[in-house]
Amino acid sequence: MSTISRRSMLAGMGLALGGGLFARGAHGADKTVRRPNFVVIYCDDLGYGDLGCYGAEKIKTPRLDAMAGEGARFTDFYSCAAVCTPSRAGLLTARYPIRSGLNKVLFPGSTGGIEDSEITIAQALKALGYATGCIGKWHLGHLPPFLPTRHGFDYYFGLPYSNDMEVKARKDPPLPLMRNEEIVEQPANQDLLTKRYTEEAVRFIREHKDQPFFLYIPHSMPHVPLHVSDSFRGKSGGGLYGDVIEEIDWSVGQVLDAVKDCGIEENTLVIFSSDNGPWLAKGEHGGNAGPLRMGKGTTFEGGVREPGIFRWPGHIAAGRVEHAPAITLDLLPTFVALAGGTPPSDRSIDGQNIAPLLLGTGQPSSRDFFFYLLEDLQAMRSGPWKLKRPFKGSVYGKPEEHPVLLFNLENDPGEKNNVAEQHPDIVKQLEERMQAFEKGLGAVPETKK
Repeated sequence: MSTISRRSMLAGMGLALGGGLFARGAHGADKTVRRPNFVVIYCDDLGYGDLGCYGAEKIKTPRLDAMAGEGARFTDFYSCAAVCTPSRAGLLTARYPIRSGLNKVLFPGSTGGIEDSEITIAQALKALGYATGCIGKWHLGHLPPFLPTRHGFDYYFGLPYSNDMEVKARKDPPLPLMRNEEIVEQPANQDLLTKRYTEEAVRFIREHKDQPFFLYIPHSMPHVPLHVSDSFRGKSGGGLYGDVIEEIDWSVGQVLDAVKDCGIEENTLVIFSSDNGPWLAKGEHGGNAGPLRMGKGTTFEGGVREPGIFRWPGHIAAGRVEHAPAITLDLLPTFVALAGGTPPSDRSIDGQNIAPLLLGTGQPSSRDFFFYLLEDLQAMRSGPWKLKRPFKGSVYGKPEEHPVLLFNLENDPGEKNNVAEQHPDIVKQLEERMQAFEKGLGAVPETKK
């Protein structure tokens, strides 16, 4: 897409250029402040039960626990997908990945990626005068047209795809570490990835403290193979996996400290979550879904419900435990609204602005959440109810089969009790909604490969 076409598209979103000021106060009170900064820290394959504030006992996460105590900890926060590429596409575009064709995992041999026609959070905020940075795992296409710097990010440092994608039998190249569009190390020293991402993130914050910024930090860990620096190796009670999580906790602390040291703490919304649930097939290296059922690669709660911690001193009340469901698709419309703009109006946006929920000025409207696994719509949540369509297949080589399932997640978050036979009317209603949603998708783009 040409620069002129892109400018026209962004202008159609109602986004005014410039840093500007906007009115937003603590819990609804009016006061004039600079547009807020946004930091999204996004893990890879983190389990719902891997943090202290979500029930972990052997793994210590004091900085994340403190972050939750200083802000809001969501109990029902979702990724829009159960595997890597689709979840990242949804987070950055506020659209279910089926709409963009990014509903399968991309590999080093893939020729596809995120298209110019998609609008990312970075592009939307850049049009509002924001500096934008991506530090970590991208995984939306490794060829030049698909890199972060072509999709709204001023700066990029990290891996273009997952850290296990250097399979010799598949003729993958050694794992490349990139800065912007250049490879700076190959193979990447994975032991130092979390440390180097952290250093880059802190530097970005310090360099842009005087202007609004959006910083996206998609960690490569704790995706297998696990790697950790010497400072954290062998230090946790949770084995190598625990070491990795404790280094991520340290990293979060470094980011929060940088924000505070720069004097922008009350003007910076920091969010922590993960792309999907734990890779349980990896055993002790695969994390813990806590009380939830199954993990990565499934649309059970363990595959799509993630930690969700939101911290914004002076705006989000400290110590909140929020039970209202929300999803990563909500980030783009929320950020754009808080920055004084409006989301794209020329396409379907599946997320919604949850700023009123975060600020304590309102509750989200009733809506449905749809969960895909690759091309198939497998499940949905509506209020307390979750419907899963029948399934027969395998999950990372392990056979899995079940009939239609209905759960009341308020009473049964672990999805242990199938109540489909007791509530055929609800099964029928939800299945009809799923069919209507599928029909409303219209022409679906070809899956990127």
